[in-house]
Parts: sequence; C-alpha cells; structure tokens
Amino acid sequence: MEKKVKGKTSNVAVLKWVSVLPVSFWMLLFVVVPLLYVFMMSFMNKGMYGGISLGFSLNNFIQVFQIDYLRIYGASIFMALLTTVICLAIAYPFTLFISQKSKVIQTVFMALVVLPSVVNSLVRLFGWVTLLRKTGVVNSFLLRFDIIQNPISFIYNNLGVVIGMVYLLIMFMILPLYSSMEKIDHSLIEAASDLGAKKSAVLWEIIFPLTVPGIFAGCVMVFIPSLGYFFVSDVLGGGTSLTMGNLIKNQFMVAQNWPLGAAMSIMLILITLLVLYVYGKRGGNMEDLGGR
Repeated sequence: MEKKVKGKTSNVAVLKWVSVLPVSFWMLLFVVVPLLYVFMMSFMNKGMYGGISLGFSLNNFIQVFQIDYLRIYGASIFMALLTTVICLAIAYPFTLFISQKSKVIQTVFMALVVLPSVVNSLVRLFGWVTLLRKTGVVNSFLLRFDIIQNPISFIYNNLGVVIGMVYLLIMFMILPLYSSMEKIDHSLIEAASDLGAKKSAVLWEIIFPLTVPGIFAGCVMVFIPSLGYFFVSDVLGGGTSLTMGNLIKNQFMVAQNWPLGAAMSIMLILITLLVLYVYGKRGGNMEDLGGR
C-alpha cells in the first residue's frame, strides 16, 4: 500500500511539473530574456550608426539623471497621479451606483465598460480628436449656442493627454472597485440604516473601509500604465507633451540611442516595482490587481 501511495504521489508531482513547464518556458522566453537583454543593453554604448556597441559603461545611468530628463519624469508622475485621481473620482460613484442595482443591470453596465476595449486604442483616441479639436463636435456645439466665444484647446496639450489617459484607463479603476463592492455584505448596510445611520455615515463608516483594497488596486492599475502610454501623448498631446513613455520611445526610434533608452526603461521598471512594493506594504493583495 505504501509503495502504491508513493507511486501515486510521484506521478502527481511529475504531472504538476509537466503542466508548469510550458508556462515557465513561455515566461522565461518572452519576459525574463527580454528584460535581461534590456538590462545588459543599458550598460553598453551607442553604436556609430545607432543600435549598440559592445562595452561596459555607466554613462547611460548618469545621463538618465540630467535635469531636463528629471523634469520630464516629474511631469509624467504628476500627470499619472492626476489621471489616477480623476479616474477614482469618476469610477467610485459610478461603481457604487451600479453595485446597488440588480444583477441584470450590473451585467449591462459592466459590459458597456469593458466592450470599448475590444476596439483598438489608437482608433478610439482618434475619435476623441474628432470630438475635441478646435473644429470638432464639442467646440462647434459650444460656439453655436454662444457658450464660448473662441474655440477651446482641449487637445494637443497636457489636458488632451490626461483626457486620453482617463478614457483608456478608467476601466482598470472600475473593475477592482466593482469586485470589492460586490463582496460587501448588504446586511451590514441594512442594519446600519435600521439603526438610524445616515447615508453619508453608511458610506464613510461601512462602504468606504470595505472598498479600500479595491481603491488601492485600481490606483496601482491606473498609475503604472499611465507612465508608459506614449501613444496617448503622440495623438492627443500632438508631440508637444513629453512623458517617460515618449522619452524612451524617442531614444529608440528617433535618437537611435538604444542604451540610453534601455537605461530609462530600467528606471521606469524600478518606479513600477517601487509602487508595487508600497502597495504590498500597505496590505494590498496582488490578486486584487487582476480585478478578482
């Protein structure tokens, strides 16, 4: 009997390894190896005609901290924080509203939130260009009803970048918030109401504390991508608003300085890891980042 049990245990262990190996190989090939390549490239020199030249150098990391680049990092972090705050301000009341409706209505609203992501992001951003440019739908409407005297520059500036970021990333704030609110025991809310608690007290004393994990997860899921969404700045910023993503892209595509672009990419990765570390230290669960 003992031999049979040991044989079954070993077979189960082998099956587990067999099932894990393909995923591990995939992650190694498409995640670990590219990251190692970027890390190694960041210590090399720029080639005469672009690309890389073999040799060890710390000059790229020294250049990363130039004052002009630091200003761009600061502006990027500020816009990412602003995007996160706006997404939270919009998503929280929206999610709170739909969480109190029937399952059918919740499903319809969540489908409306998720479905736009099926369409390519660039196509959706160019739709915003049509709406917000000086001769676009919004300005034409405002001018026609004499609400404004001159067209407003909604895009090709930092405002346009933030609008695009909020539009693309608000879904990632709604999903973890909805997941947190869905888990709330509504009997607690009913008990508080029966005891005479006002709606504001119920919100701040019961609902808000229970949704803090969703708030933290949503903020992380919005803040991190907004640092690297260079195409939003290209389309709605008109190339006049530089972010960390744009800076890295320009080093690879325009300046042809791959080692410096790799060093900047490492800096962006370090910022991301720092945000995740702070999130974990504050009691955040990494599973919540998946909206579960």
